[in-house]
Amino acid sequence: MISYVDDFALTVASLSYRGNIRRLQQLFERLERRASRLGVSFSVAKTELIHWRTPSQRNSPKCASPIQIKGELFPHSNSVRWLWYWFTPALDPAAHFSRRLALAQGAFALVRRLSPPGAGLPPYLCHRLATSLIAPILLYGADLFTPSVGTTTRLDTFWRKVQRWTTNCFSATPTGILSVDSCLPPVSLLVTHRQRLAALRVVCSPPKMNPATARLHPSFPSLSGYRAPDSSRALTLGVPCP
Repeated sequence: MISYVDDFALTVASLSYRGNIRRLQQLFERLERRASRLGVSFSVAKTELIHWRTPSQRNSPKCASPIQIKGELFPHSNSVRWLWYWFTPALDPAAHFSRRLALAQGAFALVRRLSPPGAGLPPYLCHRLATSLIAPILLYGADLFTPSVGTTTRLDTFWRKVQRWTTNCFSATPTGILSVDSCLPPVSLLVTHRQRLAALRVVCSPPKMNPATARLHPSFPSLSGYRAPDSSRALTLGVPCP
């Protein structure tokens, strides 16, 4: 799976972790042979390995040996970053949103210096900064991950600080009216909105251009009858724990 110009991901599925490692090593050797013909090389030092598992497989793969690529060993990681999405073996969204929250807090600490209480930027410019800068940083990945109740509470606590800064309200202002006064919806509504926009992008994209659209059910109305072959079903189904 290609991401940016020089990044890609290899995903395989089998009944054992060792089987996954063998297949990954074989695929890398095949890619390296093809790339060498084009004069392309890979940065092996940036390689990351992670084993996905179903919710019933709560234990880490202790029996999994590290993958070996060109003489270098890479043990499996507890989390990997791809396109600034943080993935864990159990696909827990808390790890991703914890990092997004830290980045948003850092950005907010810099932005709020432009408008101290009672001075600086007018409220409408503060609102524009909140919607165009802080919210995208905080909610990046909400189209794929749904934050848990505890994670949403943490995000809401930070978001209320942004709402108070936008409206220059007192800290004792009831939280129930902050969203109305600041014209900034709660985090739960923003997450739902972003997920619906992502769903619209998938269903309205040409199936030959978007792999996710190509995997929609054949009965779904589309301008093209093309559908991806169901050759990756094993990637979406649970495999028994070895």
